[in-house]
This record gives sequence, structure tokens and C-alpha cells, in this order.
Amino acid sequence: MIPQFVGQLPPESTQQAVGYPSLFLLVALGALVPVVPTGALVSSAAVVALHQSSPFALLIVFAVASAAAFLGDICLYWLGGRGVRSKNGSKWLRTIRDRAAPERLAQAQQKLDEHGAVVLVLSRLVPAGRIPVMLACLLGRMPLRRFARGDVPACLAWAATYQLIGILGGSLFPEPWQGVVAAVGLTVLISAAPAMWRKTRARFSH
Repeated sequence: MIPQFVGQLPPESTQQAVGYPSLFLLVALGALVPVVPTGALVSSAAVVALHQSSPFALLIVFAVASAAAFLGDICLYWLGGRGVRSKNGSKWLRTIRDRAAPERLAQAQQKLDEHGAVVLVLSRLVPAGRIPVMLACLLGRMPLRRFARGDVPACLAWAATYQLIGILGGSLFPEPWQGVVAAVGLTVLISAAPAMWRKTRARFSH
């Protein structure tokens, strides 16, 4: 599942043996440390899977990506929960706080109060929406089991969305690397769009 931008892709057996575990580890790591572009990884893996002969390649990418995202979310929530229960907090809780702007946290808390765990699904689909909602759940002392129940459909919807982006990019071009470039560009554009919109709105509001 790891694309090569120059030359041809390695044999499918090599891609599967190396690519699926790599995808799982990188997506799980990206859920724990939100600097890894996990959406682009899933879209790129979907492009490569689209060009494989195996009819199950896309299904495996979906299963691996959603499971890894869920595992990363649960680990981060558990680590953050330890910080909430501790008098001195923890570095993980501080990391989550640092990545949640106060206004985004306030919005997340309000939506969580109004709609409950359903907000978890939307938070994973909105760029930069996952961390504020997770912090709101932590500060609201939502039990891990309840968070996990809401996070399952959130991770499934997230993996399906970015896989569809990859399928769209891969279907437009004959070569896998071209589809990967298109998919990565589209995911970056989607991720940057909310921040660009907020800056534009703030500029014209003054």
C-alpha cells in the first residue's frame, strides 16, 4: 500500500506484506500525535488498492484504517483521562489542551451537550474537529466505554470518506502515482479549507 512516485509499484505481495502493517501503524500514530496526515495516507492506500487485482484490497484498506484510527483514539482518550483524574494532570492532557483552541472547545462542549455522542462522528469528518470534541468529552468525564461506542461509527465514517477520495483520485488517472498525487492534493485542500475560510471571514468582518 506504500506508493512509489517514480517507476512502477512493487509486486502486490510485497505491497500487502509491508503496506498494510505500515498503514495501520501510521494511522494509529497519527491518531495519537495529530501531525501525521492520516487522511492522505488512507486516500493514497486506496489509490494503490484500486489498481490491484485483488477484489478485497479496498475492503482491507478500509478495515485496517478504521481499526487503527479507533485504536489510536481510544489510547489517546485513555491517556487523557488519566490526566483528568490526576491532580497534576499529564503531558497527554496538556497536549490535547494545546491543540484545542478555546473557542473550538466551547463550541464542542455546547454541541456535545445538545447532541451527545453523535457529535463524535461529525468531529472526525470535520478537519481539526476531533481534538476539541475529545477534550470536551474528557472534561465532561464521559466514560471510556461510552466514548468508544460513539467512536466506532466515527472511525468507520472517517475511513470511508478518505477512501472515497482516494478512489475518486485513482479512477481519474491511468497511473497509480498520478492518482496518489491527486488524492493527497485533495485531502490537503479539504484540511486547509476551514482555516482559510475562518481567516477570510475574520478579515472581511473587520
